Amino acid sequence: MQNSINAPSGIMRLWLYILAAALLGAGLFFVIGGIKLITLGGSWYFTIAGIALVLSAIQIFRAKSSGAALFALTFLGTVVWAVWEVGFEFWPLISRLFAMSIGLLMVMLTWPALRRLAGADAKSAPILGSAAVLALAIVATTVSAFSPKNVVAPTQTAEAAKPVDKSAPVADWSAWGANVAGTRFAALDEISPANVNKLEVAWTAHTGETPQSTGSGAEDQNTPIQIGDSLFLCTAYGTVISYDVDSGKEKWRYAAGGTVPAWQRCRGVAYYDGSTAQRVTEQPDGSTIDPSISPKRVFVPTVDARLIALDADTGKPAANFGDNGIVDLKIGMGEVKPGYYQQTSTPLVAANLVIVGGRVADNNETGEPPGVVRAFDAASGQLVWAWDPGNEAVTREPLSPEGYTRGTPNVWSAMSYDPKLGLVYLPTGNATPDFWAGERTALDDKYSSSLVAVNIATGRPVWHYQTVHHDLWDFDVPAQPVLYDIPNADGSTTPAVVAVSKTGMIYLLNRETGQPIADIVEKPVPQGNVEGERYSPTQPFSVGMPMIGNQTLAEKDMWGATPFDQLLCRISFKGMRHEGVFTPPGLDPALQFPGSLGGMNWGSVSIDPTTSYMYVNDMRLGLANYKIPRDDVKGGNGIEMGVVPQLGTPFGAMRQRFLSQLGIPCQAPPFGTLSAIDLKTHKLVWQVPVGTVEDTGPLGIKMGLPIPIGMPTLGPTLSTQSGLVFIAGTQDFYLRAFDSRTGQEVWKSRLPVGSQGGPMTYRSPKTGKQYIVITAGGARQSPERGDYVIAYALPN
Repeated sequence: MQNSINAPSGIMRLWLYILAAALLGAGLFFVIGGIKLITLGGSWYFTIAGIALVLSAIQIFRAKSSGAALFALTFLGTVVWAVWEVGFEFWPLISRLFAMSIGLLMVMLTWPALRRLAGADAKSAPILGSAAVLALAIVATTVSAFSPKNVVAPTQTAEAAKPVDKSAPVADWSAWGANVAGTRFAALDEISPANVNKLEVAWTAHTGETPQSTGSGAEDQNTPIQIGDSLFLCTAYGTVISYDVDSGKEKWRYAAGGTVPAWQRCRGVAYYDGSTAQRVTEQPDGSTIDPSISPKRVFVPTVDARLIALDADTGKPAANFGDNGIVDLKIGMGEVKPGYYQQTSTPLVAANLVIVGGRVADNNETGEPPGVVRAFDAASGQLVWAWDPGNEAVTREPLSPEGYTRGTPNVWSAMSYDPKLGLVYLPTGNATPDFWAGERTALDDKYSSSLVAVNIATGRPVWHYQTVHHDLWDFDVPAQPVLYDIPNADGSTTPAVVAVSKTGMIYLLNRETGQPIADIVEKPVPQGNVEGERYSPTQPFSVGMPMIGNQTLAEKDMWGATPFDQLLCRISFKGMRHEGVFTPPGLDPALQFPGSLGGMNWGSVSIDPTTSYMYVNDMRLGLANYKIPRDDVKGGNGIEMGVVPQLGTPFGAMRQRFLSQLGIPCQAPPFGTLSAIDLKTHKLVWQVPVGTVEDTGPLGIKMGLPIPIGMPTLGPTLSTQSGLVFIAGTQDFYLRAFDSRTGQEVWKSRLPVGSQGGPMTYRSPKTGKQYIVITAGGARQSPERGDYVIAYALPN
């Protein structure tokens, strides 16, 4: 730039014209957008700053140094405004000041040229010195962006990790959530915070089935299970594969087949050992089962509604289960259109039963398939009991020729089981469709968005707790309920069940009685006015547990990579109604935050019983929605964003993610975090943003920069007794490990593609070596897909 200052005036003027044009364009954008924002009741800053930028541009075009001075004053005013709005929060200030700082630097470097063209003494040294200071500040800010912000430092000091009792038997990772309690914890300590940075890839396998999205979801969301020297997993297309735990060598595979128009995925398989399983029911027909036929079984659910039992040693269908190893789950369900009913989560093996719910296609039409939960004998495949949320008289087969009650709340996520209490815990969704509930029945409203405890032997509800009344937001209970005995000061324990929700709330209940352990308060919520709809006057707020990412947004919370998309987000926000978590949808645009993805979703949590710390990962994505009168509904489907038809009701609905024009969430970061919560004190221990923009960015263009802004997470965590928490379900291509006591990231490994899978761990029964395993099929928002199964271990 110093060379341009001493160059002929023609070059100087060309540069001034370019700078003036840029400032004029920015100013006009601010003025036009700012006026729109003012009409919506928003901030006057952009209009005032825009006028100043336009005047600055005119003066610079005229080669007047007053243009530079006016820009400098505008910048100082912007600093005052920014600090007044958001204080000294890093990312909100970046959105407001970084681009303006670049502009000020350009103007400062131009100031000597303006003075020279005016025939005045340039006196460039002071201004260029100031420019150098500003340039250093810009560089320092850029460097600072590569370190985590919004970190909640540890609020307490945990005890040192307890050594694993080497004399105790090592538990297999025998279920999707490690065990039927769903704790996702392993009592292993070979891999620890002290040596995790030495982890290396031990083996890599390929499933041969790369999930290819059709726009309606084909994703790898698997958590493998491990039994002895075998690892079992399923692909998005329903193929089950068994691998050797030490080498990754394939032992067998079974292709279940079956395709549907949407949601092609399999989150996990289940395991049953008939020689050790407790029997809580008898065969319904009084028959006996030959125990020598496939006593050890792997169950896989399919997207076309079949439950398949495979011999765990050979991969062949168990001949005496159902029809040659297969139970058709469409029996008793009435009409099932393709893609309207399917299994996407792992079945629950509890005692001698294998229990399934099912995903029901939301928002297409009323009268969709039943949300019934059914228990089959794990040996024979005979139906033992059924829980029909729409008809409490049903105990086994449907009582109507049309099948179980249609359109009822369903259980699409994973379930859990307490053998001592004999209770199975069911997380329910809401009756379809999601955004119109005027015609829901009393039973729909009773069991929607609830945690329901049923008797293992009969399937009859023992208690239920509702997390959302008359749900109008698709705020299902999305995750596996997690069972944990909280230690008390007197040496006793409290049997607890934890349910995380899309609302960003955490419900901590006594799993024997369903009564809250941490305070839950019924609070008044905003009421809607759509004709024919009804609204719950209150909702249960879990005030006794930390709230995660569910604050009521204000205009000042809007964000953008630049002030331009921040302005557009402000306009969008002010053009919508937003009254907190339970903003009722209406005919006018409304903002739901968190949106229907959460908050927390199906990944659930992990719990370290040595510290009573629970690890929760979340996403912070809003949903913009409004109802569409029936005659105005054009097309759409109930799967992804856009118009959802809700046929048979007075309204369809529009729903869109609350994103800027660049495809970035409109509210300020972080967009996803990992949190530790002490279940004894109910307090937040630490919280860190997790995930970077390395493999994503504006307009879907990879930034390639590992800036830890905190990205939406979708997938489970794993905790170990050594003091580690592993997670891979971010938008960048990494498996990470955090110190479970401090939240410090202590290791990460680059994956070939992203992952929505759950990390799991085991100790080889042959070598004694501990492995960490992750499947990598692709991150949710990335087009890159793969078929990887990767095992990590310490070097020999």
